[in-house]
Amino acid sequence: MIKASYEILQPTNTQSFLIRKFDKLAFDAPYHFHEEYELTCIISGSGKRYVGSHMEDFASGDLVLLGPNLPHCWKLEHNEVVLREASAVVIQFNDAFLGEEFFNKFELQLIKKLFQQSGCGVSFYGETGVEVKKLLLNLVNEKSNFRMLIGLLEILHRMASSDEYVLLDQHRIIGERTNTERERINPVFAYLVENFRKHVSLDKAASIANMTPNAFCKYFKKVTRKTFMETIIEYRLNYAIQQLVQTDKPISEISFESGFGDVSHFYKMFKAKMNLSPLNYRKRFMRNLAGDKKLSA
Repeated sequence: MIKASYEILQPTNTQSFLIRKFDKLAFDAPYHFHEEYELTCIISGSGKRYVGSHMEDFASGDLVLLGPNLPHCWKLEHNEVVLREASAVVIQFNDAFLGEEFFNKFELQLIKKLFQQSGCGVSFYGETGVEVKKLLLNLVNEKSNFRMLIGLLEILHRMASSDEYVLLDQHRIIGERTNTERERINPVFAYLVENFRKHVSLDKAASIANMTPNAFCKYFKKVTRKTFMETIIEYRLNYAIQQLVQTDKPISEISFESGFGDVSHFYKMFKAKMNLSPLNYRKRFMRNLAGDKKLSA
């Protein structure tokens, strides 16, 4: 059975939190979760980011804070250069790494609010993203444990003071489930993340949740506010859009690679979502891209 893997993290005896720089191997991690907060900054690489029930493109500079038990993974696009050069800096810590009451202090109220928002997954952009990326790269090379600790607090304060952010899984579809509910729904999303471009079986998903297909459909709609099929199509269309704007592959090839077995069905679903055919969407994107290049020239 495919599961949303539970990860146990153990800082060294000389550190109260983990900070590591990863190469492309880190992006092979499955859809997983852990009890710690996690701050991930993509130094190089692009592909799809999955946070809870949210799916989105990522690229170099992607900066995301995740709350405890929020399932996630970053999947690289299959490009030789991307795969070779991909890297990320990751910080992981629990909410009591400086003591149970530390973040209840008045001076740290903004950081405490940030932690509360992280249950959705928080993505930072603009100057905040640029500045925090620099701070993280400095921090990963820092030798002094004391300066590392101060550096982490500075990073948290910088993000907590920013309005350059978006919440990802805004309905906290997975992050705020009970442990029992997470044990049921997390493996289903893990199955979707790994298989939406292939054949996805309702019976298989229902068996993963240990439910009958009929009961599973009702449960999935109640939890996610979307039907199981709507979620699959959303994942497939999201992937197709990335392929349309980042490659010159034929529409039919993109349709099949995204999981649509029938090209006409792909056209119908795409137009319903984007109000444009896949071909016209690609043409509009290329026109807009050419216009942006002229403006910046």
